[in-house]
Amino acid sequence: MLTVCADTHGSDSAELTGRTREAVEAADLVLHAGDFTTGAVLDEFRDRAERLVAVHGNADTAAVQERLPSAATTTYAGVQIAMTHTEPGGTTALSLFGRQRGASLVVTGHTHRPTVDTPANGPTLLNPGSHAEPRGHRAAHAELWAPGHDDVPADLRADDAALVGTLRSPEGERLGEIRVPGED
Repeated sequence: MLTVCADTHGSDSAELTGRTREAVEAADLVLHAGDFTTGAVLDEFRDRAERLVAVHGNADTAAVQERLPSAATTTYAGVQIAMTHTEPGGTTALSLFGRQRGASLVVTGHTHRPTVDTPANGPTLLNPGSHAEPRGHRAAHAELWAPGHDDVPADLRADDAALVGTLRSPEGERLGEIRVPGED
């Protein structure tokens, strides 16, 4: 499983509770789109995750910014993923950011609002929201799998997407679906 988080904004703790903690600890890969805020929070994610790929955000301390890049690219289940905390210019800029990196999925943070946008001519845009500081939105993180994986929710198993997943609250409530289209 791929778990995606962002905008933790912790000082001493990553506030990993419930389903979010389970998802981070069970994941093959955890992506974090920035704003850990402190090194202690970054270190907690590194300790709990089997593998962590992360970028810094605008609210991260200078020490965290020195440890993390502003953008990263990785692959999960054969899908190219580009990640940044934010990109001036909104969804158009994020789509361009992803296309420039050959990505099918772009992960971003900053707004604290869990959203999925699948434009017709660009990469899927995923903002997992914030599991710890939702700022008026639902607390959330994202969980994704290759469609054939045993843990894929039953209603997503027949999908022909490259990756499928859900937005989840820390209490485990399903808040939305994610489909990253396969290559044509």
